[in-house]
Amino acid sequence: MYVGRDMTELSMMSKTDWKDSELAFFHHSLQQMVPYLNAEGQTIHREIVEEIERRGGLSRGEADYTHGTKLSYD
Repeated sequence: MYVGRDMTELSMMSKTDWKDSELAFFHHSLQQMVPYLNAEGQTIHREIVEEIERRGGLSRGEADYTHGTKLSYD
């Protein structure tokens, strides 16, 4: 379950100020709805993807005793 700022609050901020967990959660959510997004939704999703790419991606290359290889956005 996602616990964090909602899209209303985040939409008033630059994507560069979003946390990785927020980018991951909303990317995953919007990715599931891509066929149904209007132009504004597609633009928001594209900006999220661009910010993730700018940061070098979200995947974790290696696991340790406190973290797995998959980013959790809870």
